[in-house]
Amino acid sequence: MSSKSHPRLQSLSRRMAAIVLVIGAGVAAGATATMPDGRPTPTGLEVPRWVSLKSSEVRARQGPGLDYRILWEYRAAGLPVQVIAETREWRKICDPEGAVAWIHRSVASGRRGAFNATTDEVPIRARPDEEAAIKARFSGRSLVSLDECEDGWCRVRAQKLRGWVKADSVFGAADAALCDASRPAGEAR
Repeated sequence: MSSKSHPRLQSLSRRMAAIVLVIGAGVAAGATATMPDGRPTPTGLEVPRWVSLKSSEVRARQGPGLDYRILWEYRAAGLPVQVIAETREWRKICDPEGAVAWIHRSVASGRRGAFNATTDEVPIRARPDEEAAIKARFSGRSLVSLDECEDGWCRVRAQKLRGWVKADSVFGAADAALCDASRPAGEAR
């Protein structure tokens, strides 16, 4: 019996073709993720991208491996950092000070965060609008969770509070790479 003569087989054939197209599109999309030098990323994820530190003790290294010298230790769980290059196991990051270092993938979380790198307060608004009511103030040198950014605004949350901040007022929202991936680890801007 051919699929042309049986409606159920035709429907199954169409669904299978759609699944193959979706999987193919996903593989093709993953294959297009490249590092600044044009090589494909080992993870298939975009570079640059944002991650946050999982732990309050994360060692920053001079290179991608345990045999490289420890440059410093981050002591801020949730701190957003920008991945600017990667190996399979290691991420080259740019931090809020503009310093470059390598961290192991196991200490990085895909959860996004926003950091107020200044000492000034940043208003958290009810809507993504400069005229919207201020719900709270984002203290200087503090962290909040970041949900998404669109049209120059980012939706943030801290415990039960949810609101919007201007994307350019926080570290963790930029689309472009903030540090040069070719710069050696350990150097600031």
